[in-house]
This record gives sequence, structure tokens and C-alpha cells, in this order.
Amino acid sequence: MLTVPLGSLAESLFSFLMTAALVLSFVMVGSHWLRNHIIAFATESWVIAVLSASVAYYGHYQELYIIAVLTALFRGMLLPYLLLRLVNRLDIHREFRPLFRPASGMLTGALLIVVAFALSSSIGDKLKVSNSIALMALTAMFGLMLIGFLLMVVRSEAISHILGLLVIENGIFLGSQILIPGFAILLELVILFDLLIIVMTFGILVRYLKTHAGTTSSQELQKLVG
Repeated sequence: MLTVPLGSLAESLFSFLMTAALVLSFVMVGSHWLRNHIIAFATESWVIAVLSASVAYYGHYQELYIIAVLTALFRGMLLPYLLLRLVNRLDIHREFRPLFRPASGMLTGALLIVVAFALSSSIGDKLKVSNSIALMALTAMFGLMLIGFLLMVVRSEAISHILGLLVIENGIFLGSQILIPGFAILLELVILFDLLIIVMTFGILVRYLKTHAGTTSSQELQKLVG
């Protein structure tokens, strides 16, 4: 856990970055346009990269500068590029059959953040964690994970499911920057490789479904089961 004493400026910066990551996840919940989802994910990844660099600076974890660069290049540029390319090739630009309307989705997301805060407070009390930044990191981590699961549940397009999975992973990685910064470089290197394999595999699968089933909507594909 990040135990280095932080000044008010550093605490404000960390809180702002974690809050920004949560707000950007609401863009994905509140919009039906896949391009908006991808841009929000890319921006969220850049925010996490800045958070990594901030932890490296204030916590004196020099290896996190490498993680910040990898996060910005890989999560913030390569993965969004691959996803945008997939969206353009398939000519699927929005969700047509979401389970929730944008307002209902954002309200559900807000309730999930409250659940994440309550869960983080409970864990903090049991572990006797009084560091406000650590509690904020727990809240942001659980919040992003829950919103990622929400995206996978309420969206029907396969690309949205990919983005939901990526948001979950962003949440795990964001929390690790504060809670276990010493292990972040190993965790990030493993996850970056896994994410590349996942996105490439999903890309092949989505193109196959579009070609042979004529759709990438999970709701339509459920009709084929029987």
C-alpha cells in the first residue's frame, strides 16, 4: 500500500484522477455510440497512466514510470485503435437494443458506486485502513469493476462486452497502483499480454459472427440456441 506521507496537493491530484476515471466510465453507460465508448476508455486509460506516473513520483516507485508509458501507449492508443478499426470494418456504430436507457443506466451506475463505497468502507474498517487515498482507490476499483459488469449485462453488442471486460481490468489495475504499487509492474506486464490476446481473439470471433450469423448482437444470437 502507498504509505508515503502525501501533501494536500498530492491527495487532491490522486482523488481527481480516480474520480475522473469513474466519471469516464459513466460515458460508456450513458451513451449508445460505440465510438464514444472507445474514446472514453482511451481517455480513462490515459488518466490511469497519469495516476501511475504520479504514484511513481510521490511514492518513489521508479518502475511505475515504465508502467505509465506502457499504459498510455497500449491501453490509451493501441487497444482503442484496434477497436475503432473493428467498429469501422463491421459498420456497427451503436447499440440498438440496450437493456437500459441511458438515464436508467447512469442511475444504476450511480447506485453501484454507492455499493462500491459501502463495500470499501466495510473492508477498510475490518483491515483498519484509515488512509483516505487507499479507501478512495478501493472505491474506484470496485466501482469500475461493477460498471464493467454492468456494461457486459445491459449491452448486447459483442464490442460492448469487450469494453466491459477492459473497464473491469482498468479498475483492477487502478486499485493496484495505490494498494500494491510494488507489484504493479509484474501485474501490468502479465495483463497487457492477456489483453492483447483477448482483443485479438474477440476481434476474430466478432468478424466470424458478422459473416456467418449476420449479427454481433447477443440478443439475436440467443435465438440460435435450441
